[in-house]
Amino acid sequence: MSAVVSFPALPVNLDPERREAFERLVDGLDAAQLQWLSGYLAGRAVSRIAPPNAANGEAGMAAAAPAAGTRATVLHGSQTGNSRRVAEALARSAESEGLAVRLVAAEHYDPRELARERLLLVAISTQGDGDPPDAARAFVDFLASRRAPALKELSYGVFALGDSSYPKFCETGRIVDERLAALGATRLHPRVDADLDYEPAAQGWRERSLVALRERASSASVTALRPVAAAPPAAPARHDRSRPYAAAILANQRITSREGWRDVRHFELSLAGSGIDYQPGDALAVQPRNPPALVAEWLQVLGFDGEAPLTHDGRSLPLARWLGEARELTRLARPFLARHAALGRHAELNRLLSPEHGATLGTLLRERQPIDLLRAHPAPWSPDELVASLRPLAPRLYSIASSQRAVGEEAHLTVARLESEYLGQRRTGAASEYLATRSSDADAVPVYLESNERFHLPADGSRDLIMVGAGTGVAPYRAFVQDRIATGATGRHWLFFGAPRLRHDFLYQAEWLEALRRGQLQRLTPAFSRDGAHKVYVQQRLREHGRELYDWIEQGAALYVCGDASHMAPDVHQALIEIVAEHGGIDAGQAAERVQGWLADGRYRRDVY
Repeated sequence: MSAVVSFPALPVNLDPERREAFERLVDGLDAAQLQWLSGYLAGRAVSRIAPPNAANGEAGMAAAAPAAGTRATVLHGSQTGNSRRVAEALARSAESEGLAVRLVAAEHYDPRELARERLLLVAISTQGDGDPPDAARAFVDFLASRRAPALKELSYGVFALGDSSYPKFCETGRIVDERLAALGATRLHPRVDADLDYEPAAQGWRERSLVALRERASSASVTALRPVAAAPPAAPARHDRSRPYAAAILANQRITSREGWRDVRHFELSLAGSGIDYQPGDALAVQPRNPPALVAEWLQVLGFDGEAPLTHDGRSLPLARWLGEARELTRLARPFLARHAALGRHAELNRLLSPEHGATLGTLLRERQPIDLLRAHPAPWSPDELVASLRPLAPRLYSIASSQRAVGEEAHLTVARLESEYLGQRRTGAASEYLATRSSDADAVPVYLESNERFHLPADGSRDLIMVGAGTGVAPYRAFVQDRIATGATGRHWLFFGAPRLRHDFLYQAEWLEALRRGQLQRLTPAFSRDGAHKVYVQQRLREHGRELYDWIEQGAALYVCGDASHMAPDVHQALIEIVAEHGGIDAGQAAERVQGWLADGRYRRDVY
């Protein structure tokens, strides 16, 4: 029988949002992790309350506050975790050298502190085509506002992450960098714009930042020392991108009909013995391999020998393995297009790269694969230059569609198999095709956990949930409801679900209807866009139920949106603004500010892609 441990109450001056954030932080941590956290917090407390001239000289020096200009703030704004990892790596490196830093997420940073900062290092991503991450939106908005202070005493550096498939590549990082400069701040070093394969660029940025921090620390009048009670940096995750876990597939089941919008699969993966613990809202990263037929097509079109050895960045593999296991073949990126146009001297492709053709370029990058380019516009690639120009094969993130409290050492995924045709050639996605062709008899799937703290459940089980999703965006809500049933949560659940047709595309229909029957799901509001004379989407259903929706949110409900960042999520956001304006009795500008406030304080959370 396990022991019952009583914890002291949180301080009364801790506001509800910070209290909830703290509860989310510690929820699910094991004993060793909690022990580390207690030591770390004790160290932070010592550094803030111990007097500089304590009687004990050693303790006094250890607890001394860093002099102005010696402590750096490392700020991260992340949607999928990449910016957070860049910032964490910098903070760990600085701490290991005794340099004073504080690591803070943009959503927990009070922008008014900017006026007191002297060293600021920002790692920030761009979501979709130019938008800031939800976690950093308030910070970016503050920078752009008239409230932003003069920053003539601030030195800073920016690491911008993005996806060059979008015309507004690294737009958020550019905006932050240029705005800080406009406010009078001085760059420590030029901004770095990094694509999906960001690790090499991040390492260079980290090294340059450490040089700047060392120079500031050595020139300061007081040495910045770490508090003696602070614990060492947390050990790296047991399984990550460099060390994925080989998960056996327990189930691979199609859950749409043959006439369905897409071949959508339900996967059940074994995590037995992996040590992977996840929360509802987290994602599982799958490291795929490219379809063998696609690799063969590349070799045939280019006339290359797949068995020929090739060495790149100190790694030697046959060319076929480079293409099959290590390079991105299904996603067309702007840098590859630019190099291909230059090699083949294709004027029409070069014209697409100019700013006035941004929309056409964006469509091309989204809808065509590199092999389509190779077929339509030949160019004299060499194997070495091809491998060097292609991006590394990136893992794909999928929202986990199960609660560990309900399924144990398993993780369930909901994956749409991406298929299309171009000039008579079948095209597929890398990961969805890889997963769809796996079975319990096939090789295990390499996976690792990607925490998504901004999409976790509220710590308070009595809070109501409003869940909005279309297609596979319903996956995390299956995990939410499973978990809330397992924990005995008393809050109500309202699901808005969008799909093309009721008969063919209603994902997990039997489970939702059973949850309704049992009173575990209080409201189910579907939107089937192809079943009537007029298309109906989830945002229209939200407007139809605007009065009740508004009342739920005003009474404290947490609102979640999961799905397409290009269309569904912006349309839902606009619908929310209209609902608040109508039922809150305010104008559109005020309504937009209120909805933005919900995003900032965590009442409205999005997982969009």
